[in-house]
Amino acid sequence: MDKEVYEKYLNAGKIAAKARDIGVNLIKPGKKFIEVAEEVESKILDGGASLSFPVNIAINDLAAHYSPRNDDELVFKRGDVVKLDVGSHIDGYIADTAITFEIETNKYDKMIKASSDALDFAIDLMRANIDLSEIGKVIEETIKSYGYNSIDNLTGHSLDRYELHSGMSVPSISNTFCRVKPKSGDVIAIEPFATNGFGHVISGKGSNIFILKPTIKSKIIRDNKLKVLLSRMRAQFKTLPFAQRWCYNMSDNIDMSLKKLTYLGLIKNYPQLVEQNGGIVTQKEHTVIVFEDGCEVITET
Repeated sequence: MDKEVYEKYLNAGKIAAKARDIGVNLIKPGKKFIEVAEEVESKILDGGASLSFPVNIAINDLAAHYSPRNDDELVFKRGDVVKLDVGSHIDGYIADTAITFEIETNKYDKMIKASSDALDFAIDLMRANIDLSEIGKVIEETIKSYGYNSIDNLTGHSLDRYELHSGMSVPSISNTFCRVKPKSGDVIAIEPFATNGFGHVISGKGSNIFILKPTIKSKIIRDNKLKVLLSRMRAQFKTLPFAQRWCYNMSDNIDMSLKKLTYLGLIKNYPQLVEQNGGIVTQKEHTVIVFEDGCEVITET
C-alpha cells in the first residue's frame, strides 16, 4: 500500500471513529433515529470525508441494516440495545466501524463485553497469511465463554476502493472450510455479533438502504424521468450503498421510483437482518490494515 492511500485510510478511520463516538453521546430516550443519523452523517462530511454507507441503527433483536427514512418517526427508548454502524471514505478508501450500547440500563453489559472482547482477540490474531478460520474460531469461543452465541451468517469483510464488501469474508464461527488468507496491505472490517438467541439472522422488511446493481438492464427503461434519476444515482453513489432519504429531492415520488428500479433489477433493497429467535444482538466493529506481523486499527479514537 502506498503512502498516499495509507494516509487516506487513516484519515477516513479517524473521521468515522469520531462521528461514531459523537453519535453515542447523541442517543437519549425520545431522540429520533433520523436526527441521530443525519447529525452523525454531517459530522463525517464536515470532517472532510464522504459517506461510504448510510448510518445504520439497529435496535435489540435487529442485528443490522436499518437506516431511517426522510419521514421516520422512530425514537430511542430507555433499555434499547443500540448498534450504531458508521462508515466514511476518502477518495473511495473506506473505514467501517460499529459499537453497541444500552440506553440508561445495564441488563446486557455482559453481552456487549462478549462482542467487544471477541473483536479484541480477533484483532490480536489478525496478520498476513493467517487462516481466517482461526479468526472465526476465537470469535466463537470468546462469545461462547460468556454464555452467548456468535451469529453464524454474519461476517466481517474485506474493503477495497469504492467496494464495501470486496469478496473476502471473516467468519464469526469455527469454519474449517474457510481457508482464505489475507495478504499484507489488505483492509478488513472485523465485526463479531453476539446474541442470547439462536445465533442466526433472517431477512425482514426493507431497510431503506439501496445499492445500484451492475447490469445492462438500464437500456430497457422507457421512462425518461426514471432514466435521469438512475443517472444521478450513478454519478452520486457509484458502487456504494445509499439511503432513501438521500434521494428524497431527486424525484417527485422517490418511493415509487425506488420500487420501480428495484422491480427492474437495477437497484437492490437491503433487507433488515433480524435474529431468528428474537434474541438481543450486540456488535462491535473496527477496520484494520493487515501487515506481515499484525494489523493496525484505523477506527480507534
